[in-house]
Order: sequence, then C-alpha cells, then structure tokens
Amino acid sequence: MTNEAKIEIKLGFDKLRRSVVDRCATSYGRSRAENESVAKGLPEIERRLGLTDEMRVILMFESSFPTSGFGDCIPFLIPLKNAYSHIDLPSLVVLRASLDALRRILNFFTSCKDGQYPLLRDMASAVLSFPEILRRIDGILDKYGEVRDNASDALYAIRRSIKDKEGAVSRRIQAILRKAQEDGVADEDASVSVRDGKMLIPVASGNKKKVPGIVYGESASGKTSFIEPMEVVELNNQIRELHFEEQREILRILTEFTDFLRPYIDDVIESQKFMGELDFIMAKSAVSSRFRGGKPVLSDRGELLLRQARHPLLEEALAKEGKKIVPLDVSLTPSRRILLISGPNAGGKSVCLKTVGLLQYMFQWGMLIPASESSELTVFHDMFVDIGDDQSLENDLSTYSSHLLNMKEAVALADDRSLVLIDEFGSGTEPAAGGAIAEEILSVFEEKGCYGVITTHYTNLKFYASNSSRIINGAMQFDVQKIQPLFKLEPGLPGNSFAFELARKIGLPENIVHGAEERAGKDYVAVERNLRKIARNKRELEERLVRVKAADRTLDSMTEKYEKELSEIKALRKSVLDEAKAQAAEIIAQANKKIENTIREIKESQAEKQRTQEVRQELRDFAVSVADEAARSEQEQKIERKMAQIVERKRRQEERRARRTAGEAERDGGQQAVSVERQQVPVPDRIEPGVYVRLEDSGMTGEVVQVSGKKATVAVGEILTRVDVSKLSPLSANQYRSSVKPSAQVKSSVRLSSSISERKLNFKPSIDIRGMHLEEAIPVVTNFIDDALMLGVSEVSILHGKGAGVLKEEIRKLLRITPGVVSFADEHVERGGAGITIVRLD
Repeated sequence: MTNEAKIEIKLGFDKLRRSVVDRCATSYGRSRAENESVAKGLPEIERRLGLTDEMRVILMFESSFPTSGFGDCIPFLIPLKNAYSHIDLPSLVVLRASLDALRRILNFFTSCKDGQYPLLRDMASAVLSFPEILRRIDGILDKYGEVRDNASDALYAIRRSIKDKEGAVSRRIQAILRKAQEDGVADEDASVSVRDGKMLIPVASGNKKKVPGIVYGESASGKTSFIEPMEVVELNNQIRELHFEEQREILRILTEFTDFLRPYIDDVIESQKFMGELDFIMAKSAVSSRFRGGKPVLSDRGELLLRQARHPLLEEALAKEGKKIVPLDVSLTPSRRILLISGPNAGGKSVCLKTVGLLQYMFQWGMLIPASESSELTVFHDMFVDIGDDQSLENDLSTYSSHLLNMKEAVALADDRSLVLIDEFGSGTEPAAGGAIAEEILSVFEEKGCYGVITTHYTNLKFYASNSSRIINGAMQFDVQKIQPLFKLEPGLPGNSFAFELARKIGLPENIVHGAEERAGKDYVAVERNLRKIARNKRELEERLVRVKAADRTLDSMTEKYEKELSEIKALRKSVLDEAKAQAAEIIAQANKKIENTIREIKESQAEKQRTQEVRQELRDFAVSVADEAARSEQEQKIERKMAQIVERKRRQEERRARRTAGEAERDGGQQAVSVERQQVPVPDRIEPGVYVRLEDSGMTGEVVQVSGKKATVAVGEILTRVDVSKLSPLSANQYRSSVKPSAQVKSSVRLSSSISERKLNFKPSIDIRGMHLEEAIPVVTNFIDDALMLGVSEVSILHGKGAGVLKEEIRKLLRITPGVVSFADEHVERGGAGITIVRLD
C-alpha cells in the first residue's frame, strides 16, 4: 500500500473517492476517479477547483445541460481500427447516444455568454462534434435503436418479401385451422399458436395424425399437440432463409458504416475522453454538492483558515441519527504554524484534526470542501499523518513502535511546506519518557517551520506551546455544569482533560475518584489553572498589540492623506497668487500708461507742476488699491478657509489619538487617566476659522467659519450669521462644550463645500465586513465611524456575522475607545440579532 493510500484511509478520503467512482457513468471517468492523485501546484489546484465549481453551478441552474448519454464508447472503438472488424448493433446505439450528447454539450457552451464557465468552455473549444457520423447513424437506426427498413434498398426488399411470405403463411394456416375445426379435429375455440417463430395448429393428441404436418410439441398435460401443416412448411423455410439474408444485409450495412468511421476513430476517441472527463468532473461536483461544499480562497500568504468547517462523513452519520454537527474554525498562519489541541476524551480533538486533514486533501484533490467559502487554504507538498494504531504482529511492531516509525519519517522528510497531523502525541508508553520524546520532536517540527495539528494530554507539551512563538494552544470546550463536551475549539488556551469529572459522570465509585484526586495532589490542579491563566494573559496582550498596530496604521494613513491634501492646497494657493499678481501687474502697467497719457495731456495744456504731482499721486494710490483688491480675491479666501479646515481636522485627529492613548493607559495600569477632552485648553488670542466664540450681543456660542476683513461668519447650531469681529469673544473648547446645553449638542450640518455635500448624499448608514481579516476590518470601521460623525449621522449598523464571534468582539472593543460613540448593542433578533451591531453616535 502506498503512503498516499494509507493517508486516504486514515483521513477517510477513500470513502469519498469511492463515492465519486460510483457516480461515474463511463469507464474512463471511473478510471480517472480511481487514479487521480493530489496536486501540489497552485495553478493545477486552481484549475481543478474551478472546473468542479463551474460544473456545480451548471448542474444547479442550467436545466438545458445534458446529463445523460455518457456511454462507454472507447472500449469498442479501439478494436474498430482493425480493417477486418465492424461495429455491432448495440455499440452503434451507444455511439449515437454519446455523439448526440456531445453535440448538445458543445452547443450549450457555444451559446453561453462571454465570461460564463471559462474553464469548461476552454476544454470544449478543441472538441469536434461529428455531424456527418451522426447523420449516417440516423440513416441506419430508428428512434428505438432498430435498423431502419430503408437503411438500404436490398434490406427494404428483403423485409417486404418477409412480410408478404408471413402474410401468406398466416392466411393459409387460418384456412387449415378452420377446416380442422369443421372436421372436428380441432376445438372450436382453438387459435393459431406461435413457437420459435413458426405458426402452429393446436389439435387433440388423438387426432394429430388427421392433420398432415410436423409435430413440434405437446401441452404439459399431453392432451394437445402443436402441428406445423405441411402446406406451410415450405413457406416457413423460405421466410427463414429471408431472415438469414436480412442479417447478412445488416452486417454489410454495419461493415460499410465501420469503413466510413475508421478514418475518424482517433478523433472520436478523443471526444469520448472529453466526455469521460466531464463525467468525472460531474461526479466530483455531485459529491461536493451532497456535502454542501464550497470553493475556498487560495491563499498565497501561507495561511490555512477554515471557517465553519464540517467533517463530511461525520455530518452524514449524525444526520442519520437526527443530530447536527458543530462547525469548527481553525487558523494556521506563517507566524503560528502548529495548533496543539488538548481537552477531554471524546471531546472532539481527533475530529478536529481529521477535519483539517480531510478538507486539505479534498482541496488539493480538486473537490469543493464543506466549509464557508471565505475559508483560505494553502498548498502543502507533503502530508504526514499519525492517526490510530499501526501495530503489526507480522512485522513485530507494537503500537508505540509504529508511532515512532511515523515520527522518524516525518522528522526526516518534513519541511516548511509540509502538514503534520498527529493524534494523541506521545501516547503508548511511559508518560514521562513519552512526553519528553514528544516535546523534543515538537521542537524539531517548530525549527523546520512545519505546519501541523497535534492532539495531546501531556502538560509538558502545553507548557512548551505556551512559551513558543510558532505554536498555539487550543482547547476543546467542556460544559463543567453538565459534565459534557461542547465540541467547540477555543484557540489560545490549553485544554483540561477533566478526567475526575468524567470518572464521576460514568459512575466510578466516589472513593476511587476522591483517592485519585488526593494522589494527584493540589499541585496538579494548580499547574492546569496557572497554565490557562498564562495562556489567557498572553492572548489578551497579543490581541491588544494587534489593535494598537491597526490603530497606528489607520492614523498614519489618515495623517499621510491630510498632509498630501495640505501640500496640494499650498501648491494651488501659490498658483492662484501668482496668477493674481500677474493680473495686478498688468493692471498697474495699464494704470502707468494712463498716467503717462495724463501727464502728457497736462503738459500739452501747460498745467501747473503742483497739479501734475497731485494727479500722479492719485493714480499711484489707485494702482495700490487695485493690487490689494486682487490679492484679496475670492479664490484666495476659499483657499484660506480650506486650509483652516484641514488644520482644524488635524487638530481634532490629534485629540482623538490622545484620548485613545489615555484610554489604553487607563486599562493597562488600572489608573484613572485624565481625558483629553477635559484638559485645560488655552483660550485663543485671535479670531480665525475653527475658533469657538461667544456673541456678546446675544450670549450664544458658535464656531468661526470664515473671517473677511472686520466681519466673521459664525456657525451657531445649524444657522450661519455674519458678525463684527469686535463683538466676538474667543472661547476654549472646554468653555464652548460646557456652554452648550445637551439638547443643543447637535452636529453642524453646514455644507462648506460640494465634496462634503456629495459625501453626505453617498453615505450609507450600514457597512458589511463579513469575510474581512481583523487588520482589514479595523481601519474600514474607523473611517466609517469618522464619516458618520462628520456628517452628523446619529445611528449606524455594522454587519459582521455571527460565526465564532471573534470579529464582533474585536470591533466592539474598538467602539469602546472610539470618541463620539455613545453606545452599541445587538440588532433586533428578527433583523439579524447578534450578527449586526447597532452603533449610536453623539
């Protein structure tokens, strides 16, 4: 038995392969299913999965696709290459059905829209349809698969003669029967019988000599004899000879057709291989659909992320008992390559291990897997499996010896593109020695960079995983109250065997259980408890680090965005100013020209010198005023307002970062940090855009939007008003917030630019982050909340799905530290429940 065959038996894939073989209609398809091996190249795996997935869609939604007519043509086509051979009638019937199915399949793919089923269409593009062969077969066979009377002129004449002779025989024997009845030789209710194609007269055995002819038999009682009258013997002989002639003519027709077919046999065989390949792909798709399989994402980052994964064979077995399987979420990444699963017996450790192995094998074999289509799988070049007992009396192998042989092979051959699956690691020998050997082997796997899923009960392995950067503990959850496993995997924590609890549940005498607990001692319980505490703290620190890094990336990207926008504004301002100065210079030049003309006129009119100077000074003052007015053009004012908005936005961003940092410090140190919002902010010393002010006449407060000369535009709530700068008193941010009543704390919806107006029109109060990684989801949610706050939206929703709840929990941790978020809760159960978070904003 090959290593691949052993792996298939241990994982249960041999049963899936047999299911695919049984669903194939052709010998070629069955051969492909029996001999197909796992692929080790990403392009080939992607091609296999693509073909299977396209066929799954076709079988589900395309009723016009032919699923019948897949016949075994190759076995009888190959011998037809011999010049002295001919096709028989049953094979011709099968060939017609197969070529007709081929024609309809090719027509189906030809009629598909561009982009539909590209892989299958590419397969079909080089296949011929042989319409002339089909036409000739239809000229030979009728719709029932019989040779037509008009297949040839000779056959038509032969069959016509047969019908004439049979008619003559029928008429003559009826006349003889009537005569025998009149003579009392045959019963009045007797009728002509047919045996072996001969028409016979039934007469009483005592009268059989009264009817000249040949006796062909008697009834079971012997009272009736069946006689072929001599008058029709010669006619029957002629009919028999015509039937022989008919068979010879049919043979001639089939031989003639075979001679026509022979030059095309190689092409027809290739087309039948295409049909057999489709048969194999259809069988894979049908089995995948039976398990509700989906096409996973092909990871090029070396990640194995199974979401809502189900063991297909276990799911079917549980369904027969009316039970449902518990889906699993498993994650292996380049930074955490080995999952060490521990927990109670019968808690699902082995099922989790086999599920990972079986789904990975199905993936590389080209089958869709029973898991969420957001699952991601990578490609492994080798798979090493140690599951079950390989002891052998013939080879003098004990259970532990067989395990060691498997470990020897894995240690020697495994590398960073290998998947190692080990069940009950280290078991089968004395615990101290077995645990030590297992720990050393585990360190070798870690050093080699292998991927793996390993189950164990050994505490020393759990400790090793807790202190490793590439190995992660995983616990199979256990309901301590009901003393029963939950079959759910909790990554990041080591599991407990719950041996004493299970012993009590099955009814082991209490004195035995109590004595065992005393023998184990308090240190045993303390070790398990402390190990879980260490692992839990480590996981929390890692999660916090991920959140901080994600927040930093978000802030860096936003800062870069604002700095780029500011540089663009500055460039635009310089361009506008240069243009304005050029226009002003042109105006001044024209003014100077006007001055010279004026002076010339004054001289010509012999005006006084004093008067000439006055005129020149007036013109010079006019030029200065024109230049000042150009410098204060409307475009420059817009630029200044935009720059003020950007500066204000950056200031608020820095405040949010400070508040987030203060919140983290408060949680880490357990100290009460002073909120950034409540820090003493100095009162601005000048009136400019973005400054909070109080209107002296009315006592109302607002924010300065624009300053133009001695006038300022102030946003008071949702109203814009123009006020003299002298009637405004600047306020700090704290003074402004304390002066606004809670009922009046509404986001200003003043539309200062067309871009903000457009963003508000296009903003949607809901976002879907299902299938995203945590690193992708955090900046998306952060920007979504920022946009909602900027546009004054009071309530939004985040669709994250239920799943294992990891994404939901991390998003809610982010919302707790996000300024402007008042509260959040689950959506109503009728509208999505725990899969949607409703966020209420300030």
